[in-house]
Amino acid sequence: MAALIHHGHCPAVDSHRLNLHSHLLVKPFAPSQITCFLSPSKTPLSLSSSKPLFSTPLFLLSKTPPFEQLLTPNPLEKKSQHLSSHELPRLLKLSSEYTDIQLGKAIHASILKIHHDIRLFNSLISSYIESGHLYYAERVFASIAKPDVVSFTSMISGLAKSGREDRAVGLFFDMRTLEIEPNSYTFVAVLTACVRLLDLELGSQIHALSIKTGHVNCTYVANSLMGLYSKCCSFDSVIKLFDDMPERDTASWNTTISCMVNYGMYDKAFELFHDMLIQIGEGFRVDYFTLSSVIISCARCFTTRYGKGVHAYAHKLGYESNLSVKNALIEFYAKCGCVEDVEALFDSMPVKDGFTWNEMINAYMGFGLVDMAMEVFTKMPEKNSLAYNALLAGLSRNGEGLMALRLYCKIVEKGMELTDFTLTSFLHACGLTGDSRFSKQLHAFVHKIDFGSNDYIQAALLDMCTRCARMVDAEMIFHRLPQEQRSSIMLTTVICGYARTSELEKAVSLIQYEEHNVMDDVALASILGVCGDLGFQILGEQFHSRVLKYGSFVDIGVGNALVSMYAKCGKMEKAVKVFDTMSSHDIVSWNSLLAGCILNRQGEVALDLWGKMLKGGLIPDAVTCVLIISAYRHTNSNLVEHCNKFFLSMKSIYQIEPNSDHYASLVGVLGYWGLLEEAEELIEKMPFEPKASVWKALLDSCRLHRNATIGRRAAKKVLSMEPQDPSTYILKSNLYSASGRWHCSDLVREEMKERGLKKYPGRSWIIHQNKVHSFFGRDKLHPQSKDIYSAVDILFLECSKAGYVPDTSFVLHEVEEYQKSNFLLYHSGKLAVAYGLLVTRPGKPIRVTKNIHLCGDCHTFFKYVSVVTKREIHVRDASGFHCFANGECSCKDLW
Repeated sequence: MAALIHHGHCPAVDSHRLNLHSHLLVKPFAPSQITCFLSPSKTPLSLSSSKPLFSTPLFLLSKTPPFEQLLTPNPLEKKSQHLSSHELPRLLKLSSEYTDIQLGKAIHASILKIHHDIRLFNSLISSYIESGHLYYAERVFASIAKPDVVSFTSMISGLAKSGREDRAVGLFFDMRTLEIEPNSYTFVAVLTACVRLLDLELGSQIHALSIKTGHVNCTYVANSLMGLYSKCCSFDSVIKLFDDMPERDTASWNTTISCMVNYGMYDKAFELFHDMLIQIGEGFRVDYFTLSSVIISCARCFTTRYGKGVHAYAHKLGYESNLSVKNALIEFYAKCGCVEDVEALFDSMPVKDGFTWNEMINAYMGFGLVDMAMEVFTKMPEKNSLAYNALLAGLSRNGEGLMALRLYCKIVEKGMELTDFTLTSFLHACGLTGDSRFSKQLHAFVHKIDFGSNDYIQAALLDMCTRCARMVDAEMIFHRLPQEQRSSIMLTTVICGYARTSELEKAVSLIQYEEHNVMDDVALASILGVCGDLGFQILGEQFHSRVLKYGSFVDIGVGNALVSMYAKCGKMEKAVKVFDTMSSHDIVSWNSLLAGCILNRQGEVALDLWGKMLKGGLIPDAVTCVLIISAYRHTNSNLVEHCNKFFLSMKSIYQIEPNSDHYASLVGVLGYWGLLEEAEELIEKMPFEPKASVWKALLDSCRLHRNATIGRRAAKKVLSMEPQDPSTYILKSNLYSASGRWHCSDLVREEMKERGLKKYPGRSWIIHQNKVHSFFGRDKLHPQSKDIYSAVDILFLECSKAGYVPDTSFVLHEVEEYQKSNFLLYHSGKLAVAYGLLVTRPGKPIRVTKNIHLCGDCHTFFKYVSVVTKREIHVRDASGFHCFANGECSCKDLW
């Protein structure tokens, strides 16, 4: 039917109005226009005239067989019969449905020839927009002499949905200039542009205009406003709009529930879902989007029973087979179920999208099944950048730094898009390897591709530098940034870097310096973690007050950090109180409390807590299982049989495959209770090759019970498995020293120096007057070192009178016996305790933190100090808390 059927017809137009709206159609709005254009009574602007985009459109048409007879004139008739104004919109709808642009052009030509009805032009605009030809829609719009509200609304909507949001907003201002009152659909269209621009200021002003015109009471307008506020993180505005709505539909409920889930307000999301179910039948119903949001909420707060109930409800409504619901269920069972549940869901899906495959990768990575995740990735029909990013992030989360680096090299080789997420995952992977040389190369690469100015990349670079022993470079990156560009993420990274490299004074100094700056929830959680690691309770309490003042306690991560902080400071009562006041808990919350009980050697309390978890229907994860097994080491009575029973139930009941961490914990429990032969037999029968950590657990147990025979075998295994680990060199050197082979011990230490390996130095510190006072063995760097050394000498004399005898077997150096006593006397822990006695009031407990295990001589010495000074001494070392009082220790001399 191809023919040139335009005959130069052009309807008469109002020159001023035509020139005005056609001129502003392609002109982006200026921010200064925003306020003045939103007033309903604003007079039109005076603008210079310009020619319309076109006055006589030409369309070259080709035949369209299905509709040829409808538009081709009958040659037998003297005059062709024009299509009616009712038939043309129907044909335009068909052209949109079949995306037949040639039919649309033919109808366009027919309208130009015989009709002057603006409704037809509006239908033509909508048809072009729906078929994806926005350019033609713009030309039709520009040719309309007096466009009405429908014309403007169609164009605003089309521009907003086509990535031309600025022009959509500009056209809205043109409409206001022409004094055309917007309708409900206009508000929805322009709000769509605001959402895509994330322009909260403009959206708020349009909200005000909708209130003035009364359109805010329209459900569709209110839904669009809630969508805007949700995207712009204005949670309170969403709630207020929802509460004020005279009528709600399904979209209203879905938008609000989804907003709650995104904000982590899971209890509120469940409450809204419950209210929605009660009111079903009042013009709305639960749909797949509702169910998906609620299921995701269940996944993120680990409410297993509720999630399974929603799953059953979805099945009842017939939505279980919906792709969106299935994807949400995969995420739910990945966090609250077992790998078999996830696999069953995945296998039952006849249709899978990219999100489905990515969720399976995330699920396997979450279960620690890296090989299975790699297999899923291999089977993916189409691998996009999101799939590569999911795999890269999963490898980093599982500590597979080298694998992540190799994957990144493939991404670069394939020429795939490098996003912020890709680079941050890669930088994190490099940090995991701790390879300083490679990190410098990567640092240069990031700057070469001009990503270095991005805040997230800067934070990832900082993190990589701190993990690769490049704190000087990290400080340079941080301090070069202007104060306003130092985000809370960067601040957190540097503080954690100082804590990781044991630069405690710098960490505390930076925290106190930045204390009054704005910090987000992640920064607060990280700083609370540092306070816990340092045992800095006073500073932690100050940030607790800040959390309560600014409402950050609603964030579950901040609540978990507070629980952990108080537990690490030895204040389990406060940790439990914080836990009980949290609005919701996830598995990390429970694990934090369990870890606190174990750190404070409260095994029975930890097992009671495990009982509460079972009653609540919570499913443990791999970390929970490690903690439960470890709890049996700190019980008052031997419960090894119960521990073995739980270990065997991990796979059968909770579908958690025991890994090396679980075996190491079980070996530690068996060894603690003196069952060294059984522990060694367990290792020999492991279904996979044990890691060095398992043999180290046995070696530590041999130290406790002085079993040299099994200890020698365990030491040989550790030495063969981790020959390049600095701690292995120290172990080897100490074994030589203990057997009197001093020359061999010196050779090992010389080899360490040649390889650039450094021993992790023993360090003890005490908090006094909001400062960290650190001590190394025999150091005299403290300004009060003279008084401290005198105090140690006095304590030594008094303890010796009470029966203390130095145990020189802990001195692994070839020196005279009297020199060995001198080495022992000035260990870092003794210096810290002596300083604490000097600066604290009589009767107050002394609180010291140590980064490694207490040596046996210090442990004995502190028991005597607690007697002669009549003071409690609390020491937290790598094994947990020791409370020395009246000559006894809470660890029962087994640590």
